[in-house]
Amino acid sequence: MPGKAKVGKQRTHAGTKKRTTVTGTGKVRMQKAAHRHRLNQKSKGQKTLGSRQAVVSDADSKRFKALLWN
Repeated sequence: MPGKAKVGKQRTHAGTKKRTTVTGTGKVRMQKAAHRHRLNQKSKGQKTLGSRQAVVSDADSKRFKALLWN
C-alpha cells in the first residue's frame, strides 16, 4: 500500500557474532584480552588463564544478547 512506510529489521552484530559463543544454558562466553602479543614477558599463569574463554558477567551478557539475537 502506498501509505505505509517500510520498517527495516535489526541485524545481528557481525563482530559480536565472530567473537562470542553461547553455551547450552544461554551464557555468553568470549576470549579474554591481552593474549595476542608480547607473550614472552608474561608469566606462565597469565598465559594459561588468558588462553581460556571466560563467561561474560550478567550485566554485560544482556547487552551481548541484544546484539546477537535480533
